[in-house]
Amino acid sequence: MTNKPIASISVDLDNLWSYLKVHGEPSWEDFPGYLNIVVPHMLRFFDDHELKTTFFVVGQDAALERNHDPIAMLAEDGHEIGNHSFQHEPWLHLFSQRQLEDEFDRTEAAIENITGMRPVGFRGPGFSRCQRVLQLLMRRGYEYDASTFPTSLGPVARAYYMLSASFSKAEKEERKQLFGSFSDAFQLNRPFLYTDGDDRLVEIPVTTMPFTRFPIHASYLNYLANASVSLAKAYFWKALTLCRWTGTAPSLLLHPTDFLCTRDVPEMAFFPGMSVPAEKKIELLSDCVRMMSKHYEIVTMREQAKSVLQQSPVERSISTVIPGISEKLLNEA
Repeated sequence: MTNKPIASISVDLDNLWSYLKVHGEPSWEDFPGYLNIVVPHMLRFFDDHELKTTFFVVGQDAALERNHDPIAMLAEDGHEIGNHSFQHEPWLHLFSQRQLEDEFDRTEAAIENITGMRPVGFRGPGFSRCQRVLQLLMRRGYEYDASTFPTSLGPVARAYYMLSASFSKAEKEERKQLFGSFSDAFQLNRPFLYTDGDDRLVEIPVTTMPFTRFPIHASYLNYLANASVSLAKAYFWKALTLCRWTGTAPSLLLHPTDFLCTRDVPEMAFFPGMSVPAEKKIELLSDCVRMMSKHYEIVTMREQAKSVLQQSPVERSISTVIPGISEKLLNEA
């Protein structure tokens, strides 16, 4: 360990079928995937940078035998495996209590079957969160949640998906809160504690640009790189500088699409930035990780959560989480 402040990198290990599902493509029902392709790329990347990180795994993928080897490779290489829900549906606030319990039961069992360990960290797909999910995490002994995305651009991303795919009226209703709301920009941008009576849960937001709250995760950087790689690097360096000035411990979010292109997965041509060669994406990501490593000790999210508890973090009651719809109605479902 060094005397540098702590930061983290995490990967939402969303598989091909989950992108097709959100996009409204019926072919998702066969659970097509690319984990056998992308996991070796990611392992090589993190080995090259001598880093261990957190992979949030979807339970449905962990339940399919064909994905056991790539997920096991991540755990065997020393990376943390977190819970990313079972069905990867970004509307957990619409689930009944029984449905939520089932999501966690199935995901935890599938991950433990591969790794021998139950996850202690959770990220809701599409940054979906509500009070009942946080209470469930506390009851099940989770150490941290990572479902907060403090930006106002979530609705812009949602609008893109709505315009780029054909959804039924019911599907649009499900997706109406996908990626959050404009008010999310006012969420805390640094790790804090959720409280519920005597229960505590560390919350590690996906870091956004201090003050402006624009995204700084890798997919957004790749979007900027389409215009100028130099612009993308300068933008990320500015974000890190502001994080240092404000004492914000950054948590950088990655996705498999940051390591892939249409050459690898032609079915993903609809996704922004997939026309950029994977080698260029990885080169940009390497530069950004080196910038982070210069000023921060990069650890897994579990390690970051433990460090938060040693720093007298800000506390927020889970009652401050604005639910998507009436919690009372959902509890009666």
